Amino acid sequence: MTDLTGRTAIVTGGATLLAHGVVSALARAGARVVVADIDEEGGRAAEKLGDEVVFLRADVTDDGSVADLVAGTVDRFGGIDIVVNLAATYLDDGFATPRGDWLKALDVNVVSMVEVVRAAHPHLRASEHAAVVNFTSISSKVAQTGRWVYPASKAAIVSLTRSMAMDLAPDGIRVNSVSPGWTWSKIMDELSGGNREKTDAVAAPFHLTGRVGDGAEVGAVVAFLVSDAASVVTGADWAADGGYSALGPEGAVPAIPQLSE
Repeated sequence: MTDLTGRTAIVTGGATLLAHGVVSALARAGARVVVADIDEEGGRAAEKLGDEVVFLRADVTDDGSVADLVAGTVDRFGGIDIVVNLAATYLDDGFATPRGDWLKALDVNVVSMVEVVRAAHPHLRASEHAAVVNFTSISSKVAQTGRWVYPASKAAIVSLTRSMAMDLAPDGIRVNSVSPGWTWSKIMDELSGGNREKTDAVAAPFHLTGRVGDGAEVGAVVAFLVSDAASVVTGADWAADGGYSALGPEGAVPAIPQLSE
């Protein structure tokens, strides 16, 4: 069991369905959690996940808003021990994506992670249990037709995580990233009409587990990474993807025997 009692976490992008699983896992482990998002409805819903879960509206692309988020967190809970950078945009029209959309997506998906950690840095440095988790994706490792911006930004985060881990290590701050596979989310819920069985069937061929993941399962990985149980872990990207990244182009079907058929 991971024990985060007495520690304070900020989760950016905390209003999403995936983030709710992360927030819930941190709260169950004893952490006080600040949910940061521009989506007030989803953020307020997250407050129901724990007695010490609070929502603070924040725009991670605005430095003033980020500063207010950090100040509000410290005012409420006295410090910051954990930052989970989960905020993201799926703005991506592949090859047709204009420059402005590229810059907007990179600002949200990559630059915001730096700015949130920079703003929180004095408080993380003062913590005896400082840890950062950046959310990347399986999209960082493979080509996905019609998608250029999102995979590029997620690949950048993997590299950014290593740089953060290197340069923040002297301050006692561990930094890791998590790469989820298909995870049950609002968009999957909407597209499938709430049909989880159908969603699992679509995901089965490219996930060794034969299904999509749950936010709570990914949250359990995050809770471990920010806990003392992972004290030796930093600069690493953790696949929480149901085996997606382990599965090669041949899938789970024997290919060589097909040559003699």
